Amino acid sequence: MKTAISIPDQIFKKVESLAHTLGISRSELFTTAIARFIEERDEHIIISRLNAVYADQASALDKDVYALQYHALKPDDETW
Repeated sequence: MKTAISIPDQIFKKVESLAHTLGISRSELFTTAIARFIEERDEHIIISRLNAVYADQASALDKDVYALQYHALKPDDETW
């Protein structure tokens, strides 16, 4: 889809230079940049939602679970 956008001259010049350096068109550069921005935004939203869900949950490991894990990993040799 074709679209028109307005961007500052400084940004446009940097886009031109980067596209040339990468050997891609401006359109491809803009598409890649926007796709990445959207992906990072989606990840940020997911992380924020997970943080909200678990905000009231204790993050410490239960002491009994910790003890069981510790003993399961501890070698039988007492010199350890």
